[in-house]
Amino acid sequence: MPPRSKRQVDDQEAAQILEAARPRSFWSGTITFGLVSVPVDLYPAAREERSSLRTLDEEGTPLRRQYWCPKEERPLDADEIVRGVEVSDGKWVTVTDAELEGLEPEKTRDISLQRFVPRQDLPPAYFETGYVLTPGGRSTKAYKLLAAAMEESGRAGIATFVLREREHVVAILAEHGILRAETLRFPDEVRSPREVGLPARPKTIPPTTAKAAEKAVATGKGTALPKDLLEDPREAAMQQLVQKKLRQKKDVARTEEAGPEMSEPVDLLSVIRERMGAPGGTKTRVRRRT
Repeated sequence: MPPRSKRQVDDQEAAQILEAARPRSFWSGTITFGLVSVPVDLYPAAREERSSLRTLDEEGTPLRRQYWCPKEERPLDADEIVRGVEVSDGKWVTVTDAELEGLEPEKTRDISLQRFVPRQDLPPAYFETGYVLTPGGRSTKAYKLLAAAMEESGRAGIATFVLREREHVVAILAEHGILRAETLRFPDEVRSPREVGLPARPKTIPPTTAKAAEKAVATGKGTALPKDLLEDPREAAMQQLVQKKLRQKKDVARTEEAGPEMSEPVDLLSVIRERMGAPGGTKTRVRRRT
């Protein structure tokens, strides 16, 4: 075998770096409804890029938290720790790991669509965590058909699926040919206006007040969301402070602990475009379920 050139080695290393930087799905399964199934991969819709602060000692060594018993005034080992639910002030019911495992739902790889509802009927307060669904496997026909049908009808799918030992209710949304999933909060997790102390809605509104409100809305009307409102001024100030201290070599602590290598953020849309353009052959992943 002839030796590889320096250019070939560089290209291979670059490809490995790009592959390592690609976002990876953390759940794979199938959207099921009726006799049809659509293989999908699940990705987080957001990424945390803000500066992360850790607690250090004066020499820069990262500190670890430890459970402390105030009654015996000593640290506790892992085998001395149990979990419990408080049922009244100072009264607890403890549960074992085996009992918690018995409460877990049956593990499945299906996102079971129950029904389709108008998108405007979904209160934003119920949205909890967003995800992006990409086509699973090499065929994208079923994915495209489902996304197009939902987008044209203006409806969202309500489904259930198991993630991290919990069953979630999710809303499946279609936008620009891409499927998204939003886990939904349960009703008892959402506070009502009465609970937060909002006054009762007035039966009538004075005409002068209504005109003033209409004028204020018309004055602030725009065609797009201002981009400067989506910037985090605190994060920008934090990065400026960190870079300033690095240049001045001030307050820089070094430890032997190696932190994770930072890679350039990869746009998840590039992964979706690649999946959507993948050859599917003559077979489709839309299959009848027995």
